[in-house]
Amino acid sequence: MKKSTTLRSDIAWSTPDKVVVKGFDLPKTLLGHINFGDMAFLEIMDRLPSPAESVMFNALLVSLVEHGITPSALATRLTIMGAPESLQGAVAAGLLGLGNVFVGTIEGSAKMLQEALADQPLTHDLDQTATQLVEQHIQNHRNIPGIGHPIHKPVDPRSERLFDLAQSTGYEGPYVGLMKRVAERASERLGKTLPVNVTGAIGAIASEMGIGWTVCRGLGVMARAVGLVGHILEEGRQPLAPQLWLNTEKEATLHLTDGDAGSTDSPQDR
Repeated sequence: MKKSTTLRSDIAWSTPDKVVVKGFDLPKTLLGHINFGDMAFLEIMDRLPSPAESVMFNALLVSLVEHGITPSALATRLTIMGAPESLQGAVAAGLLGLGNVFVGTIEGSAKMLQEALADQPLTHDLDQTATQLVEQHIQNHRNIPGIGHPIHKPVDPRSERLFDLAQSTGYEGPYVGLMKRVAERASERLGKTLPVNVTGAIGAIASEMGIGWTVCRGLGVMARAVGLVGHILEEGRQPLAPQLWLNTEKEATLHLTDGDAGSTDSPQDR
């Protein structure tokens, strides 16, 4: 007979008059005393951040909340158009697109850096490691995570600011150094400008803060969820989705008809 397994979670517990999260009394100790970013830090690190950690971690999250009409924002806006009763569904639709091309590259860059510097001495040659990483990715026909951006050239202003904050808060170390060198080597090797983008900066700084790469994509999920709620609110005031849908349908199917391929049907008719 198999021995029964006791179910257990140490994240939080509650009674009729108390809620405790990671050992802290939520109403008495946390509410009104910490900000949203500090709460997120507590959830993933099992402790409250120091003042320097609070500044840096909050900056990492804020940097990814918004970036305009991105694919994730489009997915959210189109979903809320079709399912206006499901705010959570629309946010989820946008979050599902945070993969290895958009936002999820935080995970890829952090994994690359953490694995490259695992068990390495403080005197480790970052230049040599950067060259090896770039060559490995090129030879394997893989994109190098955390570098390059279609809009932000020659630098990503978000990365520049995050690196400034990392220096002032004490989080400019070997991971940041290696990420910068990878961008430099890749630019030289491929003959084009490939700056460290915001996800590369976050991956590097999160690594400096001791955040494992397996959770780094979660930072982007936390941040972008806030921005997507904002897009839903704006969609209600200034709808973009219906016209985007009709314009796309018209252009994509124009070759199928001699007349106007646009639809005059309202969304609820489809």
